[in-house]
Amino acid sequence: MNIFGVGLPEMAVIGAVALLVFGPKRLPELGRTLGKTLKGFQSASKEFEREINKAMAEPEQLESEASDKDPLPPAQG
Repeated sequence: MNIFGVGLPEMAVIGAVALLVFGPKRLPELGRTLGKTLKGFQSASKEFEREINKAMAEPEQLESEASDKDPLPPAQG
């Protein structure tokens, strides 16, 4: 198991230190808060990616619509 370059032994040490620092009563609350925060970052990241893709697709759509239209009106003589 390797999350962000941190293996299982390192995670165990981090968990033990967190247990000593925060105590067993506050640790579940901190875990929930951390989970909610990470979920918020993940959803914000997905929304940002969606907006970037949408903005990048708009010029392509405008170009294809412009190429479908006649660039010059017919000459009147």
